[in-house]
Amino acid sequence: MIEILNRLIDEIEQHLGEDLDIDELAAAMGTTGYHARRMFSSLAGMPVSDYVRRRRMTVAAADLVGDEDLLAVAVRYGYGSTEAFGRAFRSVHGVSHGFVRRHGGPLRSQPLLRFRLTVEGSTPVDARIVARPDFRLIGHAARVPLIHEGVNPHIQRHVESLPASEHERLKGLSNTSPLGLLQVSAGLDPDYAEGSELTYLHGVAVSAETRIPEDLDTIVVDAGMWVIFRTSGAHPEALQEAYAASATEWFPSNPWRLRPGPSIVSVLDRAPDFSTSTCEIWFPIERA
Repeated sequence: MIEILNRLIDEIEQHLGEDLDIDELAAAMGTTGYHARRMFSSLAGMPVSDYVRRRRMTVAAADLVGDEDLLAVAVRYGYGSTEAFGRAFRSVHGVSHGFVRRHGGPLRSQPLLRFRLTVEGSTPVDARIVARPDFRLIGHAARVPLIHEGVNPHIQRHVESLPASEHERLKGLSNTSPLGLLQVSAGLDPDYAEGSELTYLHGVAVSAETRIPEDLDTIVVDAGMWVIFRTSGAHPEALQEAYAASATEWFPSNPWRLRPGPSIVSVLDRAPDFSTSTCEIWFPIERA
């Protein structure tokens, strides 16, 4: 996967002024756009679309020195107007292209990325792979923004709005693995961009044949393979560290890739105040 991401970087650099089809490029390299975007975002700390925009504006800044027509510069880097180019330029450099043309700066450069795999091996990743038939995730869903670190207050408010009796009712409906109350994230932006919206469902898993109460939201989950990471420690830090480790350690070292589908967290045990927990994270996967 590291080699594929570096090849993707090279393709981006050679075609900065073009609208690149990441799905097509990833397929030509033997993976999927979905997996490539998720791995790129996790390892680079930014979506691939942000990286492309930053690199374009970094290289474009050099073309602003001189008297070349601004529209010609904008078109060279894939923008149809100086206004659109100007918005992208300001979002990266914090000043207008006109200001840079007059004063030469200030500029914020995006260096060319290069991914490297550092193998430490000091902490084994606790994972197992299972095959599951199709099933259903049912419960109470809400649209929330993605937050990478710390407690997501939008999810917290959603869960706290449910009465205790509803939690017990949901647990009673659970009849297939992963068992118990679940934290489900679905409809994730493939770039995994912070602030992008996802569907969060507080609920349980049931078999495909289960009759579902009409007042509950449902996510249909297709049959397939899953990797399950077990975590234990401070909550939610241990979970977030496991999400990061899956991208930096497990996926680059194993012949599997992410496939579209929900991410599921099953809380196996926790402190009364939820300061610590033992959890399982379920990711849908397929052979790379």
